[in-house]
Amino acid sequence: MIVVTGASRGLGRAICDRLLQSNIEVFGLARDTSGLPFPAQDCDVASYDTVKQAAKAIRRTGQPVHGLINAAGIASMNLALTTPESVSQRIMATNLLGTIYCCQHFAPLMIRNRGGAIINFSTIAVALGLKGESIYAASKAGVEGFTRAFAREMADFGVNVNCIAPGPIDTSLLKGITPAQIANIVAQQIIPTQFTADAVCDLTELLLDPKSRSLSGQILNVGGV
Repeated sequence: MIVVTGASRGLGRAICDRLLQSNIEVFGLARDTSGLPFPAQDCDVASYDTVKQAAKAIRRTGQPVHGLINAAGIASMNLALTTPESVSQRIMATNLLGTIYCCQHFAPLMIRNRGGAIINFSTIAVALGLKGESIYAASKAGVEGFTRAFAREMADFGVNVNCIAPGPIDTSLLKGITPAQIANIVAQQIIPTQFTADAVCDLTELLLDPKSRSLSGQILNVGGV
């Protein structure tokens, strides 16, 4: 079983659909899981207690957990000086603390199975230092730092921890970004192409595959920087 956060939409949903197509069992977590065609539970990853309860529920199923994909995330494209405190706190709580909470509660389920893979999500905005995304990028920079250190902590248990940092992917996170802004970001990538969710799903499947067990603590920027 692969646990996927942010499973109701965007990259999280795309990843769930891809894994199901590959006959891989998924369990989705999202703030609203109504109508999802796979096992799921409502969960706000920004809440430590809610994540803890979700992990307990999955443990009670008795099914082994082989992977965790932390795809839940929010963004607000504002200059730092004009971003309200409540928005900053929510971004940090969801993107950074949410990733940490899920790793804290779901990694032990993989340790029990003597192996697994964790995939966190960042953004190419960290490497490029994009204007108007400073707080969002700060939250994801924290995810990248956590990924590198947590990978070392999990190495002795056979759990690999990596991070995918997409460029502009056509999901709800791009709402409010103009085509010109997207084109400017894409032009700064080594491969100046706006990739689709399929490219992210391809990388996700690669990192979940036992053949990629030699990779851990890596930040994979989609499009390259």
